[in-house]
Amino acid sequence: MAQESGQAILEMRGIVKRFPGVLALDGVDFAMRRGEVHALMGENGAGKSTLIKVLTGVHPHDAGEIVFDGARIAPRSPLEAQRLGISTIYQEVNLIPHLSVAENLLLGRLPRRWGRIDWQAVHREAEEVLAASRLALDVRRSLASYPVAVQQMVAIARAVNMSAKLLIMDEPTSSLDEGEVARLFETIRGLKGKGVSVLFITHFLGQAFGIADRMTVLRNGALVGTFETAKLTRLELIGHMLGKDPEAVAELGREKVAHRAGVAGEPFLEVEGLGRRGSIEPFDLSVRKGEVVGLAGLLGSGRTEAARLLFGAERATSGQVRIEGRAVSLHSPRAAMAHGIGYCPEDRKSDGVIPDLGVRENIVLAVQRRLAKWGVVSRRKQAEVAEKFIRLLGIVAASPEQPVKTLSGGNQQKVILARWLATEPRLLVLDEPTRGIDVGAKAEVERLVEELSRQGMAVVFISSELDEVVRRSHRVAVLRDRRKVAELSGDELDEQAIMRTIASTHPHER
Repeated sequence: MAQESGQAILEMRGIVKRFPGVLALDGVDFAMRRGEVHALMGENGAGKSTLIKVLTGVHPHDAGEIVFDGARIAPRSPLEAQRLGISTIYQEVNLIPHLSVAENLLLGRLPRRWGRIDWQAVHREAEEVLAASRLALDVRRSLASYPVAVQQMVAIARAVNMSAKLLIMDEPTSSLDEGEVARLFETIRGLKGKGVSVLFITHFLGQAFGIADRMTVLRNGALVGTFETAKLTRLELIGHMLGKDPEAVAELGREKVAHRAGVAGEPFLEVEGLGRRGSIEPFDLSVRKGEVVGLAGLLGSGRTEAARLLFGAERATSGQVRIEGRAVSLHSPRAAMAHGIGYCPEDRKSDGVIPDLGVRENIVLAVQRRLAKWGVVSRRKQAEVAEKFIRLLGIVAASPEQPVKTLSGGNQQKVILARWLATEPRLLVLDEPTRGIDVGAKAEVERLVEELSRQGMAVVFISSELDEVVRRSHRVAVLRDRRKVAELSGDELDEQAIMRTIASTHPHER
């Protein structure tokens, strides 16, 4: 743990930041010690990302001051902040996917010789950077050719190599499996030992307690407090984040688990031997009306690949699909939508929201054709649909016209849900709907899933958090190494059974 007497590396005093119609930061004080790991906690919309963007020069602050390493600073860009010794890794991978791994690692400082880029030196230095982070990759390959988790590790390796005095990690583990998280934590502890300060932003409470010396909690753009991790319980932390008494928060943990009796409704979707060569092995799956079927497995197990096949985002190379007993072809998203299937993708940034459009425009995207008269949807009708779902899902926005990119992650996720609910789907495929959102928003999404199933909607629910899958699913299909290995239900459905199934050597082992 960092020592109480540790010298401050950063002090942000009375920081105020306003956006049109929104007070994002209301006189926030925040301080970090040299060589400590500090977790910044709070619900989506609490002001965490805004505080980081003020610190790194993305947004100018309207009031207050920033003192870094003993000097008053006001960076005007992330590059200027980086030159001061502040490097940032954001939740979504912010590299250039079509450049090589080496180019991404050394972007802006590629070695040159005789006025030209020295590619031999570029590749050699890139390999040295990866070796320092214990990564073995072909640095000549494009970054896009690697999975998102690997891209995230490359981003981390780049930031670590920038010789930062302060390293900011904004949800760095959202795409990492347990082994990669453990490796990242080793790297963080190594940086801490060298006197580097690490600001760690996460929605995984266990990770915050496992790595942070102290925690600062924000709520509604204001400071709640800074706490020594060793003296703070999880219940107290959640209470601070939600603005509730810890005993009231405890009720979240007592919420009734989805019933295990199964669903009596008729099958809505049945697939047999559905697969895609090189992507996922053929699998069988059925989903009844009013049933929630979970897909569980480790990173890379095939969960997202299965979801994309069900929505026609990838074309199957084998198998049959029946909807309400009738054979159909899900050869495209349009075909899937025509059969009443909606899909909320895992990566809301690249596959979900259109960031520069407003909330209204994002919500009505999928229903334009159905609502159109003479090829046009009136502005009044669009507003009616948008406002209905803004109210239903509790989307926090200054107005329906507010650009989605300015919303918190949790509210962006709700906008995607609103878009697909507006299509009145009969089957909704949710791929990591709670990824990167706060405790309160997660509870809202889970309650929504339960309500939709009560109303007769079929749901496929994918989450890397096993407790969520168990709590909300009537049945769970377990995937490993891109094949379905088991299906659990009733009394056999619990987290331990899922983990044993994933770890088993043969598909039917428990």
